[in-house]
Amino acid sequence: MGPAGGPYRYTEFATLEFATLEFPTLGIVADIERIAMTTPILQGMRVIEGSAFIAAPLGGMTLAQLGAEVIRFDPIGGGLDAKRWPVTAAGNSLFWAGMNKGKKSIAIDLSKPEGQELITALITAPAADAGIFLTNFPARGWLAYDVLRARRDDLIYVNVTGDRHGGSEVDYTVNPRVGFPQITGNDADDQPVNHVLPAWDHITGQMAAVAILAAERHRRITGQGQYARIALLDVALATLGHMGCIGEVEVNDTDRARYGNDLYGAFGRDFVTRDGRRLMVVALTQRQWKNLCRATALHADFVRATNQFNPQLDLSLEGDRFNARHVLATVLAPWIAVRDYRDLVECFQNADVCFGPYQSVRQLLREDPEAQTTNPLFSAQDQSGIGRYRMPGSPLFFSSSRHLDAVAAPRLGQHTDEILSVLAGLSSAAIGVLHDRGIVA
Repeated sequence: MGPAGGPYRYTEFATLEFATLEFPTLGIVADIERIAMTTPILQGMRVIEGSAFIAAPLGGMTLAQLGAEVIRFDPIGGGLDAKRWPVTAAGNSLFWAGMNKGKKSIAIDLSKPEGQELITALITAPAADAGIFLTNFPARGWLAYDVLRARRDDLIYVNVTGDRHGGSEVDYTVNPRVGFPQITGNDADDQPVNHVLPAWDHITGQMAAVAILAAERHRRITGQGQYARIALLDVALATLGHMGCIGEVEVNDTDRARYGNDLYGAFGRDFVTRDGRRLMVVALTQRQWKNLCRATALHADFVRATNQFNPQLDLSLEGDRFNARHVLATVLAPWIAVRDYRDLVECFQNADVCFGPYQSVRQLLREDPEAQTTNPLFSAQDQSGIGRYRMPGSPLFFSSSRHLDAVAAPRLGQHTDEILSVLAGLSSAAIGVLHDRGIVA
């Protein structure tokens, strides 16, 4: 038995025949390593997910792509995000398919006591690697932590909320609240600029996955489960502090200005090539600055222009490069403007300059080698009701664990009968009754 009564699970090795007789320990180690290389890192973990939209589904998908069995339950006909845009011409949600890759799906009438009891049984199932629940639904009623914990004392319950009081917040309300639209965009524009990427949702989803892994480790060591709350607004506030933005106001008594496409605190901005392509050039570190000077042979010109602007500035310092950003740009912009994009790409790559092209998603998918299926992140998969397209797996690659290709999202309710049979232990006749009564679909 492991700590706090948790079993060490050596049973998967019990049937192995070890060939090394003189050094049996080495043989065992070698076989364990061989098994690990063919096993996803979270294989065996089971997570029940009740979710909608981005943060909670993303947290579950993050675990599923690492090998966990993630079972998402939805009301019959689909939840709040079942038709979320973008959608296909037939109205099938590409968003839902993207957020639920690799999961299993059970469709159930959650308004009926029988449906609630079935989900409760799944959440509190007694398996050692089960008893983990991820949701952004309100933790009340039959989904309250104490109610579920009464069925399994070591339950791990991770609840994603809008704010710490359980209030309704979404990324698009949190972001303006923490001030980022006020410092995004051009300094000549006095209107706030919202971001397109729902960053707080995505960070919160990753944090939800971290919370599950941390709580699961704690349970293995102590035998104790727990309730963990992660609020979207708290994630945004924490990030604001991590980036120094709180100290900038409280310590420096300074409000951040808008700098358009200029990189704050160092040199970096967008430039246009002779053939009309636009790229972002960055010299954040001293090495990046030296590489840019070497590639362009403009170091003397940069220094001359900076000395004319302010001779006290030292271009080896990133903050001084930021202060000199306008004069540096007046030197670099014409150099770039007389060169074609492909020539610049070759030049900058050879000198290891930090840069990136501005391109549409279509250009990315058609032209960028990193977005092709030669990148092991991607594989072409068939998504039911949508078609075949490239899908990303987990961006985490481990040296001693198998990396999984992306697995298409399930059809709504695709695994209902399998889950009721294998996990709930119901007979075919009992499952048929549930179908006939409209409890499951």
